[in-house]
Amino acid sequence: MGLVVLKIGDSLGDSLSLEKNLNNRCGGWQYETGEMSQEERLMNRNRLTTVVCLIFALVFAFWTPWTVHAQDSKNPYPGMAPLDQYLMDRDAEIALARSAAPEAISHDATILVLGRHGYETAMQGKNGFVCLVERSWMAPPDNPEFWNPKNRSPICLNPQAVHVVLPIDYKRTELVLAGQSKAQIAEWTKAAYAKGELPALEPGAMSYMMSKGAYLTDQGGHNLAHVMFYAPLTDGANWGADVPNSPVSVLQKGPPEPFTLFIVPVGKWSDGTPAPLPK
Repeated sequence: MGLVVLKIGDSLGDSLSLEKNLNNRCGGWQYETGEMSQEERLMNRNRLTTVVCLIFALVFAFWTPWTVHAQDSKNPYPGMAPLDQYLMDRDAEIALARSAAPEAISHDATILVLGRHGYETAMQGKNGFVCLVERSWMAPPDNPEFWNPKNRSPICLNPQAVHVVLPIDYKRTELVLAGQSKAQIAEWTKAAYAKGELPALEPGAMSYMMSKGAYLTDQGGHNLAHVMFYAPLTDGANWGADVPNSPVSVLQKGPPEPFTLFIVPVGKWSDGTPAPLPK
């Protein structure tokens, strides 16, 4: 009898080829033996076919999930999940949005919640701040978690940031709910800034992201209490960002956005309790 050599590849395509090979071999295994009766040939053929099929089946069963997992780890969220996975209970979303900033700020802020047709005002404020729970599609389009349905990013924008950031929140969410792709959203963002369809940066724009209940990323502890500052396009070195022992980092830098976004961890949640700091 000949020796069967099974070559394991490194992609899902190899796994599919393996499945096809399994079907072909188990459908008609060929071998040669010495002198034996027809009945013995049939019995041996059945035994051999059973053993080989079992081996192939076991290899395929263990190999396929591994290759699929390896590919998924590079692109864990290839597309938008069902809309219901991004929605929240209305009262829970109001509470989570408020928790983005200390109560002295969020108590009198306008609160937005995400509905099936976009963001809507749940409570009208009076101090000029706007608090909402952003979803994953507010990340840069090249972020692998752009479609992460677990993401809940409570943020409170000060009045200057409301004028700059909120129009982007509204429009991106509109595009997402209309079924637009990441590439289409990126193209809209680039074109909108080029045509002057989005407001220019206002001095003093900043936001709070200090919610203990946030889920910002699948990485690490999933959360970080911090504040953010929107500055005209500049090199991070001008803020002393991303150097040893500096608390300031560059989170995002345009273009197409006409600003550099700096992040500063604050070491406490909006309720005043201690929050972990990056090491």
